[in-house]
Amino acid sequence: MSMAALIPLLIFVAVLLLVIVFYLTVSSQHFQRASMQRRLHDVGGAKTTEGELKRARHDRSLSPEGHYSMPIISLNLLILQSGATVGVQGILFTMAFLAAGSYFIISIILSSTVFGTIGAAVIGIGLPVMALRLMRRSRQRAFEEQLPDALDTLVRGLKAGHSIPIAISTVGDQMPQPLGNEFAMTGAEMTYGLDVETALSNLRSRVGQNDLTLFVLAVTIQAKMGGNLAEILSNLATIIRLRFKLRRKATALSAEGRYSAVFLTLMPIVLFGVLWLIAPNYYGEVWDIWYVKPTLGAALVWMLIGNYVMNRMVKFSI
Repeated sequence: MSMAALIPLLIFVAVLLLVIVFYLTVSSQHFQRASMQRRLHDVGGAKTTEGELKRARHDRSLSPEGHYSMPIISLNLLILQSGATVGVQGILFTMAFLAAGSYFIISIILSSTVFGTIGAAVIGIGLPVMALRLMRRSRQRAFEEQLPDALDTLVRGLKAGHSIPIAISTVGDQMPQPLGNEFAMTGAEMTYGLDVETALSNLRSRVGQNDLTLFVLAVTIQAKMGGNLAEILSNLATIIRLRFKLRRKATALSAEGRYSAVFLTLMPIVLFGVLWLIAPNYYGEVWDIWYVKPTLGAALVWMLIGNYVMNRMVKFSI
């Protein structure tokens, strides 16, 4: 890479670092304000207001009334379930920034606007979506671990004579993130006018975790048909713990297959790169033969098919 092509790359990296520093600074200030409000709430010095509920919805990419704020519902739902608090504007700005920077760099290095456009679309959209998916998966796993303890806390509140909204708000105050934040928002929605079924449906949409659906259905059915809700939720907590234990066991048993898939995927790519570095002319003599590139393309397709088959073999739905 020439120095003329390296300068735009360095400029882009510098600007990217400045954006990251700015985002971390804003996030730190937001975390400090939220921590202070929680400590005040714990000692009874502050209560969740309707304005705070609307701001929390805005931070989670929702409208002040709790509706989706983007026309692309799937992307809005992904941002919501990932727990990102930068809002829709922050996500779109990140996508635009990455797309513009990628187009700028790739167009200069490869001297091709076509490759620049393709790279901008892949990097500008693909990287943020991938990061949001990883955040959503991590958040749902944390929620899954906390849910049985939250149900136990909810059961104790119901046995003490509290109503459903009060018991849910208590869970929001006592449980750590991410479950505490979601239950606190649900309790606030019930306080400011939503019925139990709608508020719990919003909770299920914001999280997207499968075990939470069982809790929502149990509370909704009990509200319509009656019954001992405390006993139902206690049994549900036991079932969720058993399912979580079974998932962990399945993950441990399938670890060998998953790591084998990763090794078999990376090995040809690493070997190709090593040979390219230590012997640049190794492929030079055959690279221009007409059937070499189609053969490599077919090998890549077969590798992707093998990855899909191995992924299906080690993926269990419990």
